[in-house]
Amino acid sequence: MTTTQRPFVRLGRDGGVVTIELINSKPLNIIGTGAIEALTRAFGSVSDDDGVRVVVLRGAGERAFIGGADINEMVGLDRSSAETFIRRLAGLCEAIRGCPVPVIARLAGWCLGGGLEVAVSCDLRIAEQGAKFGMPEVAVGIPSVIHSALMPALIGASHSAWLLLTGETIDAGTAAAWGLVHEVVAAEHLDSRIAELAARLSGFGPHAVRQQKRLLNNWFDMSVHGAIEDSIERFALAFSTGEPQEHMRAFLDRKKGGR
Repeated sequence: MTTTQRPFVRLGRDGGVVTIELINSKPLNIIGTGAIEALTRAFGSVSDDDGVRVVVLRGAGERAFIGGADINEMVGLDRSSAETFIRRLAGLCEAIRGCPVPVIARLAGWCLGGGLEVAVSCDLRIAEQGAKFGMPEVAVGIPSVIHSALMPALIGASHSAWLLLTGETIDAGTAAAWGLVHEVVAAEHLDSRIAELAARLSGFGPHAVRQQKRLLNNWFDMSVHGAIEDSIERFALAFSTGEPQEHMRAFLDRKKGGR
Protein backbone atom coordinates (compact mmCIF):
# COMPACT_ATOMS: atom_id res chain seq x y z
CA MET A 1 0.00 0.00 0.00
CA THR A 2 1.20 3.53 -0.76
CA THR A 3 0.42 6.42 1.58
CA THR A 4 0.36 10.18 1.00
CA GLN A 5 -0.23 12.72 3.77
CA ARG A 6 -1.57 16.24 3.33
CA PRO A 7 -3.04 18.75 5.79
CA PHE A 8 -6.19 17.12 7.21
CA VAL A 9 -6.04 14.15 4.83
CA ARG A 10 -4.08 10.92 4.59
CA LEU A 11 -4.48 9.01 1.32
CA GLY A 12 -3.74 5.30 1.15
CA ARG A 13 -3.87 3.18 -1.98
CA ASP A 14 -3.87 -0.56 -2.47
CA GLY A 15 -4.46 -1.33 -6.13
CA GLY A 16 -7.77 0.17 -7.10
CA VAL A 17 -8.89 0.81 -3.50
CA VAL A 18 -8.20 4.30 -2.12
CA THR A 19 -8.62 5.19 1.55
CA ILE A 20 -9.30 8.83 2.39
CA GLU A 21 -8.67 9.43 6.09
CA LEU A 22 -9.50 12.63 7.96
CA ILE A 23 -6.56 13.49 10.24
CA ASN A 24 -5.37 16.33 12.48
CA SER A 25 -8.90 17.56 13.09
CA LYS A 26 -9.35 17.37 16.88
CA PRO A 27 -9.99 14.17 18.86
CA LEU A 28 -13.49 13.59 17.44
CA ASN A 29 -12.54 14.46 13.85
CA ILE A 30 -14.47 17.75 13.89
CA ILE A 31 -14.60 19.40 10.47
CA GLY A 32 -14.06 23.11 9.91
CA THR A 33 -13.34 24.97 6.71
CA GLY A 34 -9.80 23.63 6.31
CA ALA A 35 -10.78 19.99 6.73
CA ILE A 36 -13.86 20.36 4.52
CA GLU A 37 -11.80 21.87 1.72
CA ALA A 38 -9.06 19.25 2.04
CA LEU A 39 -11.55 16.38 1.87
CA THR A 40 -13.31 17.97 -1.10
CA ARG A 41 -9.99 18.27 -2.96
CA ALA A 42 -9.16 14.65 -2.15
CA PHE A 43 -12.44 13.45 -3.65
CA GLY A 44 -11.86 15.63 -6.70
CA SER A 45 -8.46 14.06 -7.23
CA VAL A 46 -9.77 10.53 -6.79
CA SER A 47 -12.69 11.18 -9.11
CA ASP A 48 -10.29 12.11 -11.91
CA ASP A 49 -8.36 8.82 -11.60
CA ASP A 50 -9.75 6.12 -13.90
CA GLY A 51 -7.76 3.45 -12.03
CA VAL A 52 -9.70 3.90 -8.79
CA ARG A 53 -12.41 1.28 -8.23
CA VAL A 54 -13.53 1.93 -4.64
CA VAL A 55 -13.01 4.65 -2.02
CA VAL A 56 -13.10 4.06 1.73
CA LEU A 57 -13.74 7.18 3.82
CA ARG A 58 -12.76 7.11 7.49
CA GLY A 59 -11.84 9.29 10.41
CA ALA A 60 -8.55 8.98 12.27
CA GLY A 61 -8.63 6.64 15.26
CA GLU A 62 -11.65 4.85 16.67
CA ARG A 63 -13.39 7.60 18.67
CA ALA A 64 -15.31 9.08 15.76
CA PHE A 65 -15.97 8.95 12.04
CA ILE A 66 -16.74 12.68 12.02
CA GLY A 67 -18.05 14.23 15.22
CA GLY A 68 -19.72 17.15 13.47
CA ALA A 69 -18.93 20.61 12.15
CA ASP A 70 -16.68 22.91 14.17
CA ILE A 71 -18.80 24.92 16.62
CA ASN A 72 -15.80 27.09 17.47
CA GLU A 73 -15.86 28.30 13.87
CA MET A 74 -19.64 28.44 13.48
CA VAL A 75 -20.24 30.54 16.59
CA GLY A 76 -18.66 33.51 14.81
CA LEU A 77 -20.76 33.26 11.65
CA ASP A 78 -23.29 35.78 10.43
CA ARG A 79 -25.91 35.24 7.75
CA SER A 80 -23.51 35.73 4.83
CA SER A 81 -20.64 33.67 6.22
CA ALA A 82 -23.08 30.98 7.40
CA GLU A 83 -24.26 30.49 3.83
CA THR A 84 -20.65 30.29 2.63
CA PHE A 85 -19.82 27.72 5.32
CA ILE A 86 -22.81 25.47 4.67
CA ARG A 87 -22.38 25.64 0.89
CA ARG A 88 -18.80 24.50 1.41
CA LEU A 89 -20.00 21.51 3.43
CA ALA A 90 -22.69 20.80 0.85
CA GLY A 91 -19.92 20.85 -1.77
CA LEU A 92 -18.05 18.13 0.11
CA CYS A 93 -21.16 15.97 0.31
CA GLU A 94 -21.80 16.47 -3.39
CA ALA A 95 -18.17 15.61 -4.19
CA ILE A 96 -18.71 12.32 -2.38
CA ARG A 97 -22.00 11.64 -4.13
CA GLY A 98 -20.47 12.70 -7.45
CA CYS A 99 -17.43 10.46 -7.05
CA PRO A 100 -17.85 8.02 -9.95
CA VAL A 101 -16.95 4.92 -7.89
CA PRO A 102 -18.59 3.49 -4.77
CA VAL A 103 -17.66 5.22 -1.52
CA ILE A 104 -17.76 3.12 1.66
CA ALA A 105 -18.06 4.95 4.99
CA ARG A 106 -16.10 3.28 7.81
CA LEU A 107 -18.16 4.22 10.84
CA ALA A 108 -16.41 3.87 14.19
CA GLY A 109 -17.41 5.82 17.30
CA TRP A 110 -19.38 9.05 16.98
CA CYS A 111 -21.05 10.15 13.76
CA LEU A 112 -22.89 13.40 14.40
CA GLY A 113 -24.39 16.35 12.56
CA GLY A 114 -22.31 17.26 9.54
CA GLY A 115 -20.51 13.94 9.98
CA LEU A 116 -23.76 12.05 9.52
CA GLU A 117 -24.55 14.16 6.45
CA VAL A 118 -21.16 13.12 5.05
CA ALA A 119 -21.92 9.49 5.92
CA VAL A 120 -25.31 9.44 4.20
CA SER A 121 -23.64 10.94 1.13
CA CYS A 122 -21.53 7.77 0.88
CA ASP A 123 -22.91 4.80 -1.02
CA LEU A 124 -22.37 2.13 1.63
CA ARG A 125 -22.14 2.53 5.41
CA ILE A 126 -20.51 -0.12 7.57
CA ALA A 127 -20.53 0.49 11.32
CA GLU A 128 -18.93 -1.10 14.34
CA GLN A 129 -21.15 -2.15 17.23
CA GLY A 130 -20.22 0.80 19.44
CA ALA A 131 -20.97 3.49 16.86
CA LYS A 132 -23.41 6.28 17.77
CA PHE A 133 -25.41 8.46 15.39
CA GLY A 134 -27.24 11.76 15.83
CA MET A 135 -28.25 15.13 14.42
CA PRO A 136 -27.87 17.52 17.39
CA GLU A 137 -28.11 20.82 15.48
CA VAL A 138 -31.40 21.91 17.07
CA ALA A 139 -29.67 21.88 20.46
CA VAL A 140 -27.29 24.63 19.29
CA GLY A 141 -29.86 26.82 17.58
CA ILE A 142 -29.75 25.74 13.95
CA PRO A 143 -31.77 23.39 11.76
CA SER A 144 -30.25 20.27 10.26
CA VAL A 145 -29.88 21.11 6.58
CA ILE A 146 -28.27 20.23 3.22
CA HIS A 147 -27.84 16.45 2.98
CA SER A 148 -30.15 15.76 5.88
CA ALA A 149 -32.61 16.02 3.00
CA LEU A 150 -31.46 12.54 1.97
CA MET A 151 -32.68 10.98 5.19
CA PRO A 152 -36.44 10.67 4.59
CA ALA A 153 -35.78 8.55 1.51
CA LEU A 154 -33.20 6.49 3.40
CA ILE A 155 -34.93 5.89 6.72
CA GLY A 156 -38.47 7.23 6.33
CA ALA A 157 -40.18 10.41 7.47
CA SER A 158 -40.88 9.15 10.99
CA HIS A 159 -37.32 8.14 11.82
CA SER A 160 -35.99 11.31 10.21
CA ALA A 161 -38.31 13.44 12.33
CA TRP A 162 -37.02 11.72 15.47
CA LEU A 163 -33.38 12.34 14.64
CA LEU A 164 -33.81 15.90 13.41
CA LEU A 165 -36.30 17.17 16.00
CA THR A 166 -35.08 15.51 19.20
CA GLY A 167 -31.34 15.78 18.61
CA GLU A 168 -30.95 12.45 20.42
CA THR A 169 -28.41 9.81 19.45
CA ILE A 170 -29.13 6.25 18.39
CA ASP A 171 -26.91 3.21 18.62
CA ALA A 172 -25.60 1.12 15.74
CA GLY A 173 -28.28 -1.55 16.12
CA THR A 174 -31.04 1.03 15.83
CA ALA A 175 -29.27 2.69 12.89
CA ALA A 176 -29.20 -0.66 11.10
CA ALA A 177 -32.84 -1.40 11.90
CA TRP A 178 -33.81 2.00 10.52
CA GLY A 179 -31.73 1.52 7.37
CA LEU A 180 -29.28 4.31 8.21
CA VAL A 181 -26.35 1.88 8.00
CA HIS A 182 -26.09 -1.21 5.86
CA GLU A 183 -24.25 -3.49 8.23
CA VAL A 184 -22.97 -3.61 11.82
CA VAL A 185 -19.96 -5.70 12.76
CA ALA A 186 -17.77 -6.17 15.83
CA ALA A 187 -15.12 -3.47 16.12
CA GLU A 188 -12.31 -5.97 15.59
CA HIS A 189 -13.87 -7.06 12.29
CA LEU A 190 -14.65 -3.61 10.87
CA ASP A 191 -11.56 -3.24 8.71
CA SER A 192 -11.58 -6.83 7.45
CA ARG A 193 -15.25 -6.58 6.49
CA ILE A 194 -14.67 -3.32 4.62
CA ALA A 195 -11.63 -4.79 2.87
CA GLU A 196 -13.73 -7.79 1.86
CA LEU A 197 -16.48 -5.57 0.50
CA ALA A 198 -14.02 -3.30 -1.33
CA ALA A 199 -12.38 -6.33 -2.93
CA ARG A 200 -15.77 -7.61 -4.07
CA LEU A 201 -16.70 -4.28 -5.66
CA SER A 202 -13.26 -3.97 -7.24
CA GLY A 203 -13.78 -7.32 -8.90
CA PHE A 204 -16.82 -6.17 -10.82
CA GLY A 205 -16.62 -4.52 -14.23
CA PRO A 206 -15.55 -0.92 -13.51
CA HIS A 207 -17.78 0.63 -16.16
CA ALA A 208 -20.85 -1.22 -14.93
CA VAL A 209 -20.22 -0.17 -11.34
CA ARG A 210 -19.72 3.46 -12.36
CA GLN A 211 -22.88 3.35 -14.48
CA GLN A 212 -24.86 1.82 -11.63
CA LYS A 213 -23.72 4.48 -9.19
CA ARG A 214 -24.60 7.20 -11.68
CA LEU A 215 -28.09 5.74 -12.12
CA LEU A 216 -28.64 5.44 -8.38
CA ASN A 217 -27.66 9.07 -7.91
CA ASN A 218 -29.92 10.21 -10.72
CA TRP A 219 -32.88 8.36 -9.24
CA PHE A 220 -32.21 9.74 -5.79
CA ASP A 221 -31.62 13.30 -6.96
CA MET A 222 -34.93 13.67 -8.67
CA SER A 223 -36.57 14.98 -5.50
CA VAL A 224 -33.84 16.34 -3.21
CA HIS A 225 -32.14 19.30 -4.93
CA GLY A 226 -34.93 21.72 -4.18
CA ALA A 227 -34.86 20.69 -0.53
CA ILE A 228 -31.10 21.19 -0.32
CA GLU A 229 -31.28 24.69 -1.84
CA ASP A 230 -34.12 25.66 0.44
CA SER A 231 -32.27 24.31 3.50
CA ILE A 232 -29.16 26.38 2.68
CA GLU A 233 -31.26 29.54 2.88
CA ARG A 234 -32.87 28.32 6.13
CA PHE A 235 -29.40 27.65 7.64
CA ALA A 236 -28.12 31.09 6.73
CA LEU A 237 -31.31 32.78 7.93
CA ALA A 238 -30.96 31.12 11.35
CA PHE A 239 -27.83 33.17 12.01
CA SER A 240 -29.75 36.44 11.64
CA THR A 241 -31.91 35.52 14.68
CA GLY A 242 -29.06 35.36 17.18
CA GLU A 243 -30.14 31.94 18.44
CA PRO A 244 -27.21 29.96 17.01
CA GLN A 245 -24.67 32.31 18.56
CA GLU A 246 -26.45 32.18 21.93
CA HIS A 247 -26.77 28.41 22.06
CA MET A 248 -23.31 27.75 20.68
CA ARG A 249 -21.68 30.09 23.20
CA ALA A 250 -23.58 28.35 25.99
CA PHE A 251 -22.42 24.99 24.69
CA LEU A 252 -18.80 26.15 24.59
CA ASP A 253 -19.08 27.67 28.08
CA ARG A 254 -20.44 24.40 29.47
CA LYS A 255 -17.64 22.52 27.76
CA LYS A 256 -15.01 24.84 29.29
CA GLY A 257 -16.60 24.34 32.70
CA GLY A 258 -16.50 20.57 32.36
CA ARG A 259 -20.26 20.18 32.49
